Amino acid sequence: MDYIIRNEKSEDYRIVEELTRKAFWNIYVPGCNEHYLVHVMRKHKDFIPELDYVIEKDKKIIGNIMYTKAKLVSGNGREKPILTFGPVSILPEYQRKGFGKKLIEHSFIRAKELKYEAVVIFGDPNNYVNLGFKSSSRFDISLENEIYPSAMLAKELIEESLKGEKWIYQDSNVYKIDEKKAEEFDLEFEKVEKKRQGSQEVFYILSNSRISKNSI
Repeated sequence: MDYIIRNEKSEDYRIVEELTRKAFWNIYVPGCNEHYLVHVMRKHKDFIPELDYVIEKDKKIIGNIMYTKAKLVSGNGREKPILTFGPVSILPEYQRKGFGKKLIEHSFIRAKELKYEAVVIFGDPNNYVNLGFKSSSRFDISLENEIYPSAMLAKELIEESLKGEKWIYQDSNVYKIDEKKAEEFDLEFEKVEKKRQGSQEVFYILSNSRISKNSI
């Protein structure tokens, strides 16, 4: 597995947007807007350039990961700065070959060097438990109103850094996408057919399911 992981450069921007579009097209919804998210995230105040990585194979960029700041708020109002990542993108022809895992693990090393203690994401548990993620409910991390989404996952970068508190998760407002602007941005790219497929129903089910508080 001959590859290079390095920070993204400005000359990579369009390449990364294109590969992100290819990685997510029709996966969660017909079409996608993750490439627009990548585009606007780089200029957002919560974006962390030090954790913006690409992975290259045979001198070709095949994947990317981007992080933003997030936070946990305890019951007594104490705030803990943490991280979230996404999109994390691998070109379809390179998926399920370990490149995404290598990219994420590399970013964890740098995140710890930057003194971040934890990461919270939304994703399919099947893709992330082998990277040390657990249900956020294991750390008593919820959304407002004690909602514990099945897809909300957490990982301690520093062991026991989340212990002993009850937390509410708050992510960056960069994830609140303007759908109209995203559609306009997509017109700059090669036209690809939007389709409905089974993975979208899986995403719908996972996104709308919750863990019962009584089971925690």
